[in-house]
Amino acid sequence: MAKYDVYGIGNALVDMEYEVELADLAALGLDKGVMTLVDEDQQLRIMSHLAAHPHQRSSGGSAANSMIAVSQFGGASFYSCKVAGDELGHFYMKDLRDGGVDTNHHTEKEAGHTGRCVVLVTPDSDRTLCTFLGISGGLSEKELVERALGDSRYFYIEGYLVTSDSARQACVAAKRLAEAAGVKTAISLSDPNMVRFFKDGLLEMIGSGVDLLFANEDEASGMAGAARLEDTIAYLKTLAKEWVITRGSQGALVWDGRALAAIDPVQVAAVDTVGAGDMFAGAFLYARCRDWDHRRAGALASAASAKLVTQLGPRLMAAETRAILDRCH
Repeated sequence: MAKYDVYGIGNALVDMEYEVELADLAALGLDKGVMTLVDEDQQLRIMSHLAAHPHQRSSGGSAANSMIAVSQFGGASFYSCKVAGDELGHFYMKDLRDGGVDTNHHTEKEAGHTGRCVVLVTPDSDRTLCTFLGISGGLSEKELVERALGDSRYFYIEGYLVTSDSARQACVAAKRLAEAAGVKTAISLSDPNMVRFFKDGLLEMIGSGVDLLFANEDEASGMAGAARLEDTIAYLKTLAKEWVITRGSQGALVWDGRALAAIDPVQVAAVDTVGAGDMFAGAFLYARCRDWDHRRAGALASAASAKLVTQLGPRLMAAETRAILDRCH
């Protein structure tokens, strides 16, 4: 039996979340609802503009949120990432371990700046991300822990890593190791901008195909280059044996390799959609590692992500995830 349910790899980013108005996005010249890579000076200017706004911080990064979700549901997860030896780096690693996630904490902490993500939440509950990767942009094969990877049921790739040459190559190498060890592979497309500007890199990471792919509707249609849902569905079948398309308030579609299932949404008043896709992926992976069928796994993931968007921040408390799990058993 594998030691870990899921071994994830992704950016290590300290999330700094602000509630803002649409006028703030306009003043900052930011595209709403997507992730934009910025340099440190640009990010500091954004934070200066928001100096009067209260904010909260947490260890983030898309795959990190998913790995913490796996742990909070009662699973075992491992996360490969790269932080600097600064205050934020120590904060990040402690927060990750406090979330029950094992990690490559043995890796020497280099000088530099740990990555940061400024998360701007508008009144419509949409999120706009401004990311300074810092030292995470240098994530490479050095951060891989082959022993842990080979002792996992799933290997999960965060699509955001496509922007870094060394990180992308680390994903390709890790996927090869996972396949050789009989570990199932999964990837999230992460963001419409990743598909729009880095599709070729994502295809390189997917390689000959993955066992499981996660995407929202915009990411999926962009990847397929298709306007019709039917064409998007046909294209995703060429990339993955199984896949999930999340559709926000319309629920989700799940392909289990044989049949398409519609997952009903859980109707809630959304406050903040940050981390909703990450929670969905983490809950779905947890359930599949317990051999739940795809429809039941989707129902758990839908319930968990619906609960998440009713509050600020990218994750729930462990007690909340366990309560959701109890209701879905």
